[in-house]
Amino acid sequence: MPDKGEYSFSTCWNVKRHAVGKDMMEEIRSLGFRYVELNYNVTEEHLRTIQPMIEQGEIAVSSVHNVFPFIGDKDYDTDSVMLGFDDEAKRRRSVELLIRSMEYADRCGARAVVVHPGEVPFEYNIDAELKKLYREEGKDSAAYRALWAKMLERRERLGPSYTKRIQDSLEQASEHAARRGWNVAIGIETRSRCYQMPTLAEAKAICDHLQGAPVYLWYDIGHATMMERMGLYDNDAELERVKPYIYGVHIHETPELSDHWCPYVHSGDPRGFDRFLGAIEQARVKVYELKAACRPDDIHQSHRLITGKIQAGNDR
Repeated sequence: MPDKGEYSFSTCWNVKRHAVGKDMMEEIRSLGFRYVELNYNVTEEHLRTIQPMIEQGEIAVSSVHNVFPFIGDKDYDTDSVMLGFDDEAKRRRSVELLIRSMEYADRCGARAVVVHPGEVPFEYNIDAELKKLYREEGKDSAAYRALWAKMLERRERLGPSYTKRIQDSLEQASEHAARRGWNVAIGIETRSRCYQMPTLAEAKAICDHLQGAPVYLWYDIGHATMMERMGLYDNDAELERVKPYIYGVHIHETPELSDHWCPYVHSGDPRGFDRFLGAIEQARVKVYELKAACRPDDIHQSHRLITGKIQAGNDR
C-alpha cells in the first residue's frame, strides 16, 4: 500500500471495531499511514498494546484528542461547556483533564492535543432542531430564520464571558505544560454545533490574547463547512485571516449536513473542496478524520485526489 507520508489518520474510523489497540493500529497501518491521531474513545486498555508499538517505531502519534484517554463522564465529553464552565470546580477539573491529555501526548510523542474548548449552553439541543428545519424547510424558511436569530442572540450575548473563561483555562494549562517542559501544542477545534465554540473569529481572538502560549486553531474542515452552511461564519471570507493561526487540520467532507466523509468521493463534487487545499498544505499536522462507513478504496481515492491537486498547484 502506498505510503501516505506526513498525513495522519484518526482512530475515529475504527476505534469502535477493536478491543485491542494493536489491532486498531495494524488496520490503520494497512492503509499506508505511519501516523495516527488517537481520539477520545481510545482507552487506557487500548494504550497497553499501542505504547509498545510507539516505542518500537512501528507507528507514530501525530496528535491526541482531549479528553484522552477515554473517561466516561458526560460533564467532560466532546459536547460540553468544558473549559468555559462557570462552576469553578468543574472548570478546574476540565483544566486538569486537558493537562492529563497533554501529559499523555508528551508520553506518546504527539505534537498536539485537539481540544473542544466549550460552548454557550442552551437548555436543549437547539442545533439539532435547527438542522431538522434546515433539512425539512430550508435555510431561508421563516421557521429556520426565527430560531437561528434566537440562537444567535444568546450566543453573541453570552459568548464573551465563556471566551474569557476558556482563555483563562487555556492559559493555566499552557503554564503547567511550560513548567513540565512539554512541547505540545493545543489546537482549539472548529465545531459541529452552532452554539459551540470557537467560530473562526473567536479562535483568532483567543489565540491573539494568548500570544506566546502554544495555543492555535485546529481547523476541522467538515465542521467549518457545516457551520458555514448553517450561517455561523463564512470560510471564504475568513479563512485567509486565520491561516497563520492553524496548527492542524481535520480532513473530511460534509455533503449537506453529514460530516466525516471522504473529500471529493462522497460529495461527487470535483472542485468544491479545492478551497481548503491551501490550509491542508500549510498545516503542521494533517489528519484524516473519517467515519467507519468510509471504505479503504474511498480513502485511497480521496487521498490521491487531495495530494494530486496540491502537487498540481505547486507545479503551476
